Amino acid sequence: MKITRITPIVADGGHRIIVFVKVETDQPGLIGWGEATLEGKPRAVAGCVQDMEPMVLGQDPRRIEHCWQILYRSGFWRMGVIGLSAISGIDQALWDIKGKDLGVPVYELLGGRVRDQVRVYTHFLGPAATGQHGAAELDASVASARSKVERGWTAIKTVPVPITNVLDGPKKLKYAETFLKTIREAVGDDVDILLDLHGRLSPQMAIQYGKRFEPYNPFFLEEPVQAENPKAMVAVARALTTPIATGERLFLRWGFREILERGAASLLQPDPCHTGGITETRKIAAMAETYYAGLAPHNPLGPLATAVCVHIDLASPNFVIQEMIDPETAPEAQALLKDPLPVVNGHILPPTKPGLGVEVDEAQCARRVPDYSIEKAGGMAMRYYHATHEDGGVADS
Repeated sequence: MKITRITPIVADGGHRIIVFVKVETDQPGLIGWGEATLEGKPRAVAGCVQDMEPMVLGQDPRRIEHCWQILYRSGFWRMGVIGLSAISGIDQALWDIKGKDLGVPVYELLGGRVRDQVRVYTHFLGPAATGQHGAAELDASVASARSKVERGWTAIKTVPVPITNVLDGPKKLKYAETFLKTIREAVGDDVDILLDLHGRLSPQMAIQYGKRFEPYNPFFLEEPVQAENPKAMVAVARALTTPIATGERLFLRWGFREILERGAASLLQPDPCHTGGITETRKIAAMAETYYAGLAPHNPLGPLATAVCVHIDLASPNFVIQEMIDPETAPEAQALLKDPLPVVNGHILPPTKPGLGVEVDEAQCARRVPDYSIEKAGGMAMRYYHATHEDGGVADS
């Protein structure tokens, strides 16, 4: 069997511009699908997929590790997030092909499932999403959280902190504490509340926020500080009792090594669309096991990425919980697949179809061509990436 073609397919998924990767073989009808979605860089990733195509044309797609090594090592340059996203999408598609060729779900190729279902969580409206921090915004957040719980979600996540300076006063701290207290009272103790701090805090401010959050038992604090300096995150982890999670902006097992060695986090969040695909995420998960760290793959992307994560989760003993976009809030992305995995009472059941168990609807993708105009793409960039402090200085978003 040989790889005959690799094609990026880019489509507007509503909440994201989705990048799918289609790998074709010389076996009639045998193709594999992956997702390489990267916020703000879809054209760069699609171009990188095209650049990588000649590297593995003619290779046996069932030799997944061999193809991975070619893509990562034989191009001389080590990869950043754009190159690794391209590799990730190709890698996922190769696993899809191998599962289809053998007639089994991908999780069977990863050692078989170690659980009967995958617990998932989604997002609810937080103060950071509105840009305001008053009573009306708090009421809207409560309504959003309750609506998720009423629909069966048992775990929900939000960003509870506003843009915060290296040192900041008590006003923001008090509001963030009031926000979490109100949400906890609204949903009760049977629902887990996950807090994403978005890497926007300094260690000293992360500790102050974290101490105020502790009485309300958040499930974890995600990215309290940027993960590029693990030693700074260690200070936060040691000062708080709430578990620390990180990993969406780390890549490959080498990016997670120091986090584990220093004890900077007890829950790793590699993104299989950015960190090297299924192949590399499994290695990161196994490495985490030796440090008694949990696995909670990052995934605010498309429904194909969700399916990829579910297969990893089903076969990983240290899996804890899985992030995903609420299908009801992202119908455009759901429509890009013919058969997205359903959520049942806050869980996803094991897929039974061979490969990843989902197929991209190419006709629907062709109808949803992304708009790259300055008015739309530039506006999205301003909203999501151009965060500032009160004095106009650039802030981590």
